[in-house]
Formats: sequence, C-alpha cells, structure tokens
Amino acid sequence: MKRLIFVGVFILFVSSGWAQSQESDPVIDSIKNVLSKPLADSVRVNSLLDLAANYYRVDPKEANKLATEAKELAQGSGYPTGVAFAHKALGMSYYFQGDWVNALVEWEMALEVFESIKDLNGVSNILNNLGAVHYNGGDTERALDFYLQSLKVAEETSDTLRVVTALINIGSVYLVKESGHDLAFDYYKRALPITKKLADYDAIGTVAVNLGEIYLGDTISTKQEQYQTKLDSALYYFETALDAYQNSATGNVAFALNSIGKVYTARGEYDNAIQYQREAFDLANAQDNRLEMAQALLSLASTFEKKGETTKAIESFKKAEKLSKEIEAYNLEFLAYNGLSDVYAKISDFENAYNYHVRFAEVKDTIYNAEMDKKLQAQTLSYEIEQKQGQISLLEKDQEIQEVELERQKAIRNGTALAGVLLLILIAGLYNRFKYTQKTGKIIAAEKERSDELLLNILPSETAEELKEKGSATPKFYPRVSVLFTDFKGFTSIAEKLSPQELVEELNECFISFDNIIDKHNLEKIKTIGDAYMCAGGIPVANEDNPFDVVKAALEIRDFMEELRAKRTAQGLDFWELRIGIHTGPVIAGVVGKNKFAYDIWGDAVNTASRMESSGIPGEVNISGATYEIIKEHFACKHRGKIAAKNKGAIDMYLVESLKSVKVETEMAV
Repeated sequence: MKRLIFVGVFILFVSSGWAQSQESDPVIDSIKNVLSKPLADSVRVNSLLDLAANYYRVDPKEANKLATEAKELAQGSGYPTGVAFAHKALGMSYYFQGDWVNALVEWEMALEVFESIKDLNGVSNILNNLGAVHYNGGDTERALDFYLQSLKVAEETSDTLRVVTALINIGSVYLVKESGHDLAFDYYKRALPITKKLADYDAIGTVAVNLGEIYLGDTISTKQEQYQTKLDSALYYFETALDAYQNSATGNVAFALNSIGKVYTARGEYDNAIQYQREAFDLANAQDNRLEMAQALLSLASTFEKKGETTKAIESFKKAEKLSKEIEAYNLEFLAYNGLSDVYAKISDFENAYNYHVRFAEVKDTIYNAEMDKKLQAQTLSYEIEQKQGQISLLEKDQEIQEVELERQKAIRNGTALAGVLLLILIAGLYNRFKYTQKTGKIIAAEKERSDELLLNILPSETAEELKEKGSATPKFYPRVSVLFTDFKGFTSIAEKLSPQELVEELNECFISFDNIIDKHNLEKIKTIGDAYMCAGGIPVANEDNPFDVVKAALEIRDFMEELRAKRTAQGLDFWELRIGIHTGPVIAGVVGKNKFAYDIWGDAVNTASRMESSGIPGEVNISGATYEIIKEHFACKHRGKIAAKNKGAIDMYLVESLKSVKVETEMAV
C-alpha cells in the first residue's frame, strides 16, 4: 500500500499571536485599544499590521481591509518599511483565500520595497512565501528556486528562523518524489537541531515525522539485516514528532500516532499497532478531522489484513472509502479501493475483488488526469503569458506612435509661421510633407488597428476600452450569469498516443469550433486550461437571456462532438468524449494581473458550474437546478438526481435533451 507522507509548507508570519475566535480575544482587544488612541503614523501602521495578522486564518477579508488601510497610511506618511510589510500582509490575506495570483502580486511588490531599503530579513521572508505559492500551485521547480534564494539570504544575515523555514520547505519539495528522499533527508537533518533550539514544536513535529517516513519507506527495499534498524529509527522520529505535537497548539497528534502504528505493523506487532491507530482515529474523530480519520482507518485496515482479520479489514477499508469520498480525498479513496480489491481476492471473492479493482482504476485515472492537467496548464499558461505580453507591448507601441504624431503636428504648426518669408519653398515642402503624412498616417492607422485587434483577443471590447482610457478596469458584479465548462474524458490516455503536434492540432480543431459556436450565441470565452474550456453568457454586457444562449451553444457543442466521434470511429481512430456543465448565478468579472492582463470571473456560480461538469455524464449537457428553473419551458430536460457539491450539500442536476420551442420570446425596446 502506498504510504501517506506528511509534507509541511511553512509561511513566515509576523504576529503577536493567533486568534482562534473573533470574540473576546485578548490580543485583538489590546491592539484595538491601542488603535483607539492618538498615535504616530508609523506606530499606527504597525498596530494595524499586528491586528491584520491575527485575522489571516479566521477572517482573511478583514485582514485584507486592515492591511490596505496600513498600506495607504504608510504610503502617505513616507514610511517604506510599513509599505513593505503592508504588501506582505495583503499577500497573506490572499494566500489564505487561495487567491495565488493576487498573493504573488502583493509579495512581488513587497520584495521590491524590501530590496530597495536593504531589509534582507524581509527579502528572505518574501522569497520563502513566493516559493510557497508556487509549491501550492504545482510548480515545484520555481518553488525550489525561491526557497534556495531565501536560504542563501537568511544564512548571510544569520536569521535562524528563516534558515530553518527554508530548510524545511526545501526538504518538502524533495520529499514529493522518491528519487529526492536522500536530499530531503539531508535538509531535514540540518533543520532538526535548529527547530529544537527555537523550541518551535510545529516545526520539530514536521521535520521529525518526515524523517520517520523516509526511514519507514526505506524498509521496503532495505536488506534484512538493516530492516529492524530502519524501523527503530522511524519509531524514534515518530515518537519525537508525537512529543512535539503534544506541546503544540496546532499539532498533528493523530498523524504521529498513526505513523507509530505503521511501524508496529511493519514489525508484526499487530496489537500494538491497532492500539495506536485506534487512538489516532478517536482523537481525529473528537476533532472532527475527517482527513486524519480516513488515514487512521486505512492504517487499521492494513494491519487487520496482515493479522488475518479480513472482516475487520474490509469494514475499516469501507469506512475509509466513505470518508474519503465525503472530503474528495482521491488519493485516500484510491488506497481504500486498492485495499478492498486485495482483501476480497485473498478470500476468493473475485466478483467484489474485480468491482473494487475497477473503481481503483477509475480513481487512479482521475488522479493521473489531474496531474496531467496541471502539467498542461503550466505549459499553456506559460505560452499564453508570452503571447499576451507581446500584445500589451503593441498597445504601448501604439501610444508611442501617437506621441510621435503629436510632435510631428507641432512641427507643422511651427513651419507654417515661416510661410510669409519662404512661400515658394514652403509650398514645395508642404507638398512633400503631405505625401509623407499620407504614408505615415496609413502606417499609424494600420498599427493602431492591429494593436486594437490583438488587445481584443485578450479582453472584451468594453473592458479593453476602459483599460485604454483609464489605465485600469473596475471589477463588476453581475447578478445573473451562466457559466459553461467542458472537459474531455479519457484525454490523458489518448494524449499519450499522440505526438505533441498531433495533440495540439486535435485540441485546436475542437476549440476553434467551440469559439465559433459561442461567438454565434454572443457568449464570452474566459479561458482554456489544458483540455478544459470555459465561457459565460451575460458578461461583459448583462442580459437576461444568457441561460438560453448558453444552453443552445452547449447543445451545438454536443452535436459537433457527436459528429466528430462518428467521423473518427469510421476512420478507426480514438475519440474524446466531452463533459459539459452549466450553472446560472451571480459572479464578479474583472481584469487580474499587474503587467500581464487576464479577464476572468469569480464566485460560487463558477465553482458550481465546474462541479456540474466534473460530475456530469459524457456526451450530455449537464445543468444545475438553478439553470433548469429558468429554461425548463423551452428545453426538454431529464432529472438526473442530486450530486454532492462542496460546502453546498446535495444539488439537483438535469440533462438537457433538445430545444422545445424554436424561439425564445423576449421583450423588445421600441
């Protein structure tokens, strides 16, 4: 069974304490009391930042509000250190909202200020945090680069806290891959004595538990005479982690207990293993930590299986499966199905063994697809960023040309003042200039038209005009927008059989057809991510008919894919099945980025539409109950049932079969 590795990514905070609740917290109350009195600007900025830090976890939006106030005050009073820490605090507030883009923007600005004032501790801090964002976004290479830079600066300044943070995070990057475990081990061993010196129990626990996992993993391929020594080392570090977590306010005690249980299972001391694993489950259950409950159940099931108690093993695997599904922990669901398949095979129940093996393969494919999507997304984003940067550069070039034209016109006016003295020469000169003006005017007009066209490939026309006029675009709230997602089922398996050029050509054929269909129905393309396609109706110009437009477009996309499927089947080629999901609700739309713009939409409606697609039936148009209530009089639909949606419970899903009425009647303005 694949092991569960605890990987901790450390973000550096500056705070006087963590708030567990917004009510009656003495730290928050004392800071608010200070802020209620007249203060020097720098003192007030620092107090606002201390208060913001206490809200990072419990209310990141409030932290953002406080950090913004601190930034404006620091800028107005000429306090660069305050400006740097305010940008850092803003980044923290976005980080805890999962908004990686804005977190990166704020931290890059913080880094620029820290470097300008030569605050190397701040530089090391922000380099570490930038690494954490890239790590969470799946770009481990860039994360490692930032962590190594952070470590170098921290060692130059002998900043022990930031040295140990960088060491732990570098170890975490290497720990992800089996081939990097030796390097991870070296960095964790360097970090452990420093964490003990700092008495940082969370850090001690993280380092120790991962050292234990490395030793436990090594037993799989180690020689028999070294097997017991490796297990002893793993047990030592897991017990060290347990002691640390028991002294930590935010410790992972259940994880450490479960890890100790795994060592006893490897030793064949099954009763001891079961005792620790049940204790881990009971503690996680008391804390309502369903992830650690599922992990403990998987370990219990494995121990019962090795002990020969197959009934208990099956019971534990099934409980772990149920919990894993509830929290959408596909890696744990994967382990549960694999375990159930093995246990049923051992007791010759081959029907159940086969059924669970099929589920195991499906979840494995889901995990693999997610990994491939992330890789394709990173490549696509890199390509699109380069393209869009070039397009924005053309807009800047257009502005430069306009400035040259203004200077030229000024020269004409000055030349006209000499008309009385050199009339004949001026007439000849004006004639030549007239020819020149015609020529350059055509060049300027052509360049302007080209830059405008390129800009419209990035942004909607209304947003592009606002950006050119004001230099920024204001985010807008739309109460009724229909969001459509598509995604190809089995994309990875077919993609593996194609060359990179063939893969891009296949995707391009589909996406160009999708573009044509949504243009026909006045929809706005938002973006493509790997093999996923996203568009919306009702933006940037609001309209009430967008649910009908989006559903009609979806039916055309479905029919196009069906025709493509028939064509490829006739040729004996593989084909991609398409999932389509739609939901209607409120969104916020706007432009993100500092130098490289991207038009995007946010809101619960986007998440629900994505859920409709990911849970949808391939080859069908899957819509939410909210969209169905709007379009049901004009489209033939079939109720599929309810699906689970994160933070929303069960919601209705419908399948759209066809258009009932030829035309949707709307009110016309006269």
